Amino acid sequence: MSGFVEKPEPIQVPGLVHLHTGKVRDLYQNEAGDLVMVASDRISAYDWVLQSEIPDKGRVLTQLSLWWFDQLADLVPNHVLSTELPAGAPADWAGRTLVCKSLKMLPVECVARGYLTGSGLAEYDESRTVCGLALPEGLVDGSELPAPIFTPATKAEVGEHDENVSYEEVARRVGADTAARLRQATLAVYSRARDIARDRGIVLADTKFEFGFEGDRLILADEVLTPDSSRFWPADRWQPGRAQPSYDKQFVRDWLTSAESGWDRRSEQPPPALPQQVVDQTRAKYIEAYERLTGTDWS
Repeated sequence: MSGFVEKPEPIQVPGLVHLHTGKVRDLYQNEAGDLVMVASDRISAYDWVLQSEIPDKGRVLTQLSLWWFDQLADLVPNHVLSTELPAGAPADWAGRTLVCKSLKMLPVECVARGYLTGSGLAEYDESRTVCGLALPEGLVDGSELPAPIFTPATKAEVGEHDENVSYEEVARRVGADTAARLRQATLAVYSRARDIARDRGIVLADTKFEFGFEGDRLILADEVLTPDSSRFWPADRWQPGRAQPSYDKQFVRDWLTSAESGWDRRSEQPPPALPQQVVDQTRAKYIEAYERLTGTDWS
């Protein structure tokens, strides 16, 4: 069992219809039929959405996504229509809200990997492949791959794991032409972002994108290249052969699996609230990633 420790009640706003509450985002539809995405300060770990929140996290994710959309605009169009706050929305939604195109979303997590780690490393250790793609011998945790690879996954419900699938399975699900377009767009965006991040002293190990169609146009949607959807490592501390320090929720994972938390992730019991120190450390990591990438002071 997993999911929300305590699922929040959606905020009711005149003129908006609540559609969905996800791990981080709440999704609404306005009277024009556009989607209104609100990034909360919720944080998830080990398939649980925790009761503790990370202050400013939703704004960091939203503002970083907007910055990346600008960097990528010549490669692929995105879903953002406006950052204007809908009439009647709570003041707290400022800076964390996007009005977006309503797209026909594709049921694929488009993952690009430039380095070996995570579930890719686990598969490689067993078969020397990732999502069925053969890789050279001798790679270790954190190794840079000879070239970036497209390793798609199925999109899971809250509380479930995304499942890595082969390119052939994606082609079966969405069609050969769409699969080829997804792979090309994913690798193009990853390569651009990897180079930008590298210039700022950050290794972009892997990331995931979501795409949808507006007619025949392939559109980049959801969040993009944030610490929630990507593995960012400090370049000056990258050392293959071990787990890498990262700009993400590792402080949360480490505390939850420590003796101090008293939580057994194999049980069906929800995780406990986070100590303030872990909340503060995690917030600082998200902000550091934003500042290093954008060159802008968060405060």
